[in-house]
Amino acid sequence: MHWLKVLVLAGISVSLAQAQVTKATLAGVSNFAQVETTVACAGATTPEALEGIKKMGFKSVINLRLATEQGANIEAETAAAKAAGITFVHIPFNGSMPDPAVADQFMKVITDPANSPAFIHCASGNRAAAMWMIKRILIDKWDPDKASDEATQLGLTSPVLKKFALDYAQAHKK
Repeated sequence: MHWLKVLVLAGISVSLAQAQVTKATLAGVSNFAQVETTVACAGATTPEALEGIKKMGFKSVINLRLATEQGANIEAETAAAKAAGITFVHIPFNGSMPDPAVADQFMKVITDPANSPAFIHCASGNRAAAMWMIKRILIDKWDPDKASDEATQLGLTSPVLKKFALDYAQAHKK
């Protein structure tokens, strides 16, 4: 039986968002936070870390960093992903000026079953968590508060990105 069901049956109240996020230390990755086996969101990730990410079972890496960011070595990460046999997708996302077109592109990539489970990263985890929040609301039909709680645990601290995620989700609800 799933451990969450056991807790609920035992009368222990637990937030589903809290139950799913697991923090871990992974060489070459900052702020690693995994949501069950579906996704992990993280901050800065070195190309050398991709072999370990592949070994953890991830099928894709979605990098949200701008190529111009300090420490963002898109070419080296692309090559490392190819060498590790993991799909690499670069979706540059400016956290200061969030663009809905970037969220559109992210939604196409994250909902493609060939990319799951996905490892999503940026520099700190902020942008990765904001994009995951959008997916939770639109695809998984989560309540915005629940999605926001999980996104906070995954690394979302920016009020600008949180507002962007909520506004985007609201504008795209079906």
